[in-house]
This record gives sequence, C-alpha cells and structure tokens, in this order.
Amino acid sequence: MDEKEFFQAVANRSRLSRQEAADLTRATLETLALRLSDGEARDLALEVPEPLRDSLNRGRGEMEIFGPNESIRRVRERTGLSESEAARGVRAVLTTLQEAVSQKEFEHAMSQLGKEYAQLVESTS
Repeated sequence: MDEKEFFQAVANRSRLSRQEAADLTRATLETLALRLSDGEARDLALEVPEPLRDSLNRGRGEMEIFGPNESIRRVRERTGLSESEAARGVRAVLTTLQEAVSQKEFEHAMSQLGKEYAQLVESTS
C-alpha cells in the first residue's frame, strides 16, 4: 500500500476528503508515536509508506501514557476537525494501519497502546 492508497482508505472509512484524510493521518500517527516506545515507533515507521514515516518519527520521544479520548482530542486540536470527525478518523487510521503493516508489527504496536485502542480498530474481514 502506498501513501495515496493509505489516504484514500482513510478518506473512505472516515467520510472525509482526501486532503482532510491526509492531514488526519499525519496527526494521528504523530499522536500514536507519543504513546509508543521509541523502538516500537521506529519499527512501525519502517513498515508504513515512506512519506508517512516522518509523522511517526516526529512523534517519537519520551513515551506518554494517555487513552484514546486524549488521542482524539490531540488529533482534533492539530487538524481543526470536529470531535466526531476526529474520532472516525482515528478509527480509520488504525484500521488502515492494520492493513498496511505486518500483523506482527501491528500486534506489537497495539500491545503497547492497550485494549482501549484495539477496540477502535474496525473488523476488516
């Protein structure tokens, strides 16, 4: 999956424009990287389309602990989207991420994020 396909999948799932989906994807990946260990953010970055790696790398640093609602709030703040748009968008990015990276890498990331985040991922089967 390349970056355009990633953005289009997020746009379709979130019912946002492709440009909004691109901005939302970058903001979500930056926010998620804050929740992951440095090593896990780096490993995940190696599996996403190359243009999205900057977003994961930009969010790297000291790991912070916060839940999905705080992630949605931060994404909303970065993008200017409404709360419902940001919530749909974070779900869409997580679901698309699951399709874009290996199952092993996705499971590693989700194990650090926790079950509250895992519940945001839509079934793709």
